[in-house]
Amino acid sequence: MYNLNNKVAIVTGASRGIGLEIANKLSQSGANIVLIGRNIDSLKLVEPKIQSNGVKVLSIALDVSDFDSFNNTIKKVHEKFGKIDILVNNAGVTKDNIIMRLKENDWDDVININLKGCFNGIKAVSRAMIKSKFGRIINITSVIGLIGNSGQSNYAASKAGIIGLTKSISKELGSRNITVNAIAPGYIQTEMTQSLNDELKKDLLESIPLQRFGKPEEIADLVCFLASEKASYITGQTLNVDGGMVMY
Repeated sequence: MYNLNNKVAIVTGASRGIGLEIANKLSQSGANIVLIGRNIDSLKLVEPKIQSNGVKVLSIALDVSDFDSFNNTIKKVHEKFGKIDILVNNAGVTKDNIIMRLKENDWDDVININLKGCFNGIKAVSRAMIKSKFGRIINITSVIGLIGNSGQSNYAASKAGIIGLTKSISKELGSRNITVNAIAPGYIQTEMTQSLNDELKKDLLESIPLQRFGKPEEIADLVCFLASEKASYITGQTLNVDGGMVMY
């Protein structure tokens, strides 16, 4: 357990899966949590789980691809808590298809939510973090952004973009005691992997040296580490959590 007492953490895509587990683990470490997602009802359903860890919780419905809305949300958070210490850009979508069938709208939607949404979050919190001379920005990318995947050109491009964004912003904000890192999950046990057929699951597991899918809490544990003082000298990095699926 890491000491994040009285820190204020914003987690996008927090109503389920990896985002929910990240919010849960951060709250277990003592951070007050801002849950962000598209559906306020879904966020309200998970609020009690986070509050049970003895922290303050604020839920806000937001389309992360809309900069003005994101910026206004950050102002509300600052008004309530007086500061913003941690931003986890986790919100993301997939709209898969081979390039010949990929619709322009599906390209735009994935880029706008996954990549532009990440940019919007960073831009919106940077002023407050610079003023307080402290910040931890953690972007959730994917191993697909490193290796690509057939039928996922939009998703791979968005996730590769997050890696480049992470490196660039870490250089811009490092002198202000703000670290910026990315986590690249492999195949994690979520609704997506649960829906795969047995044959595909078998093929995927054969490509993973540890021979299993990851757990959402294994991503969340790394988020807590990167958000803590234990990781104060780590910035600009992309850390794979993939069971050895991608090696350099």
